[in-house]
Amino acid sequence: MIRPQRRLTAVLLICCALFVMGEAFVAERPLRSAMEDEEGPFALSSYVRSLLNAYRHVWPDMEFGWKLVVGSLIGFIGAGLGSVGGVGGGGIFVPMFTLVIGFDPKSSTALSKCMIMGAASSTVYYNLKMRHPTLNMPVIDYDLALLFQPMLMLGISVGVTFNVIFPDWVVTILLIVLFLGTSTRAFIKGVETWRKETVMKKEAAQLLETSHQNDSSAVAYRPLPGGPAAAANIQMGPSEDAEAAAAMVCAPRKDYLLLLFVWVAFLAVQIIKTFARTCSLEYWILNALQLPIAASVTLYEAASLYSGRRVILSRGKQDMKWKIHQLFLYCCCGILAGIVGGLLGLGGGFILGPLFLELGVPPQVASATSTFAMAFSSSMSVIQYYILGRFPVPYAVYFIILATIAAFTGQHVVRRLIMLLGRASLIIFILALTIFVSAISLGGVGIANMIKKLETKDYMGFESLCYR
Repeated sequence: MIRPQRRLTAVLLICCALFVMGEAFVAERPLRSAMEDEEGPFALSSYVRSLLNAYRHVWPDMEFGWKLVVGSLIGFIGAGLGSVGGVGGGGIFVPMFTLVIGFDPKSSTALSKCMIMGAASSTVYYNLKMRHPTLNMPVIDYDLALLFQPMLMLGISVGVTFNVIFPDWVVTILLIVLFLGTSTRAFIKGVETWRKETVMKKEAAQLLETSHQNDSSAVAYRPLPGGPAAAANIQMGPSEDAEAAAAMVCAPRKDYLLLLFVWVAFLAVQIIKTFARTCSLEYWILNALQLPIAASVTLYEAASLYSGRRVILSRGKQDMKWKIHQLFLYCCCGILAGIVGGLLGLGGGFILGPLFLELGVPPQVASATSTFAMAFSSSMSVIQYYILGRFPVPYAVYFIILATIAAFTGQHVVRRLIMLLGRASLIIFILALTIFVSAISLGGVGIANMIKKLETKDYMGFESLCYR
């Protein structure tokens, strides 16, 4: 039941790598020569040339030293925490690349997405063999992924564009307000879950004591999510509901195909868009095509949930009646998560993770599902940034490998702690901590940059998308 899913995931990762390598020639397309031809039909004014020259990347040489060592240590910790919390860790990566290693902000954002892609891909591979803490189903909720992932990728495309246009002060204010709010809400949710787990542990201990006193093993109690008893109770017997088990294998395969369709369609649009002149009619038509691609899959899933053909099984409750305004709100949240991810170079899990918890999804499932969605969206961002030439490949390869190892390590260590302590709320606290640290670090860097620009009287307005 696990092997088909692992094969499909491997295929997705290989496809992503092949597309990135195959697009190398696109990044080298001769735009500069066309712009430098003052006598041709694309002659540019001095004002336009100043806009074109406004962004100059800063890529330090890759050499062994204290900056690389400290950056690797921070990146390893950030990737481990981000993979466990299901938020990617971009809020730690961006300041690390900017302040420690010395990249410019836009290149740091692009490299951050590379690390998120590596951590998310390895985490998805790790979670494919994991089960729901209390139910007989995978820990990844594919119905949730189908509802949010297409909108997430649509938002990513918009966010990458906003990354070019928006000034730093707008990004900083948005980041501080959004992240402080989500981290506070996640922390409160973690405290609530911790208290519920404490009550459940006391009840379980009392029931076990009563069962020993009565010399009876027939007394059952509700297992803690993620606890040893829960893991033991969800194992299927050889003769237990084979038809349901077969359905569980087929359903994720169909979901994978739908998600793969969205990913490939978005990728094709982005590749074709590189051959269209920015702000031309073809450019806007290609951008508009992304909306029906994402909406078709999301509307299919939303209609299935509304009619009852599909249910969010990971909640443990199948009686939830979905309303149209709820589905619309969640779709908007998916787009918002993508915009934030593309704009700031962060994972959409900063919004999806807390949102899944609010839906009543267990922490393990919320983390695994948001990371699953990020594996698709982050790979799309990496390809877009690669086509724009926003990051050096040697640095990207190194930190992708580092993030992959860190994600495996973080998942293994935290899963062991949850099994030992029976406290799935650890994931929620890690989620809240990662978001809060991201708000402080990114907010501090943004405020420092604003002060510096005010002192030097640099331009702090919106930049042009059509002349960049």
